[in-house]
Amino acid sequence: MSEHLPPSASPDLDAAIASEGPLSRPVVLALLDLAAERMEAGEYLSAAQAYQRVAGFDDPAITAAAWLGLGESLFRLDHDTEALNAWSAVVQLPETPSTYTAWRNVAAAHVRAGDLPDAIRAYREADRRAPAADRAEIASRLGWLAKETGDTGAARRYFALSRGGGSAIQLAHLLIGATILVSFYALSADGYGLGLALALDKQALAAGEIYRIVSVALVHANLVHLLVNMYALYLLGPLVERTWGSATFAVFYVLTAAAASTASFIVSPNLSVGASGAIFGLVGVLLAGTRVHRPVLDRRAGAIVPQLGMIVVINLAFGFLFSGTIDNAAHVGGLFAGLWLGLFVPPGRVRTMRDFWQALEGGRAGQRSMLIAIIGVLGLVLLIAAGLVAGGVRFD
Repeated sequence: MSEHLPPSASPDLDAAIASEGPLSRPVVLALLDLAAERMEAGEYLSAAQAYQRVAGFDDPAITAAAWLGLGESLFRLDHDTEALNAWSAVVQLPETPSTYTAWRNVAAAHVRAGDLPDAIRAYREADRRAPAADRAEIASRLGWLAKETGDTGAARRYFALSRGGGSAIQLAHLLIGATILVSFYALSADGYGLGLALALDKQALAAGEIYRIVSVALVHANLVHLLVNMYALYLLGPLVERTWGSATFAVFYVLTAAAASTASFIVSPNLSVGASGAIFGLVGVLLAGTRVHRPVLDRRAGAIVPQLGMIVVINLAFGFLFSGTIDNAAHVGGLFAGLWLGLFVPPGRVRTMRDFWQALEGGRAGQRSMLIAIIGVLGLVLLIAAGLVAGGVRFD
């Protein structure tokens, strides 16, 4: 945040919401923070009240962020018409960092209402402002809308653009497919040797076979183990990939698998297999990343994320109950690595509730975020390397 109230002058924000008249900029920014926190906690009505109090501030970018957040909170309360009105207010303002997201929300609202021509116009406005990473998705949506309205020529053009801008198959799905194929083969009589070569054999790792800290995620102990892990990856992988991007998802998966293997290597001499350490890592990324960076999530993601904490507690409890068969150290190592990465690496594919107005700082804020992300990733790599050395790995 670019401006903070000094601790000694922290206002009574609820009183500020109930008050009338102009507010100071620090109070307004504090109210935006408060509204984002209430959105995250599921307190949508009180979040809407805070956003509504900010709307009308004399800085168009802050007012736009408030209208955008108000629309999000009203949408969560199932007030679709009022949400559309709030988002429409954003696009009537001068261009701000909130304009692109508002146009996308306006388009989606028109689709839900069955107003396809207005949805097409709104998506076209969004496309004019979209970052390169989002254009394939918008082109695909425009293609389906054009097809539904009978404009087959436009539909073909938009679908061609969407194919040129990116694949409909997510990296997470490819990873699931590859893991299933390798695990099935490794469980067969012919593939037994491959399974041993990919598993986390602690003695082989200590002798310098470093690749095992990642390859272990490709093999599983049995079909039930594989099914459980791949179902979890099916739920969590695409969510992380949509929020952070495919390349960042790949980095998260590899690093959390490596961290999980390193923790297992330090704690236990037993042979280990499975992707559960990396999956716990994805859980950690979502837990920390959604709390710290507050990405704007769709309804499906918004339903999954609040349950992750309880899922972690239940799984760790089972892990310690059946510690002879479950690699608790890998789960904990993957989870903490994911929490670390989620803390340092902001989402790259969706906007966050705070960056609508933080973007006013220009390129400096983006450069700082990139630097912090690099520091976080390198820090985790160094921790993994240190753990391997402490466990006795020889880097010859």
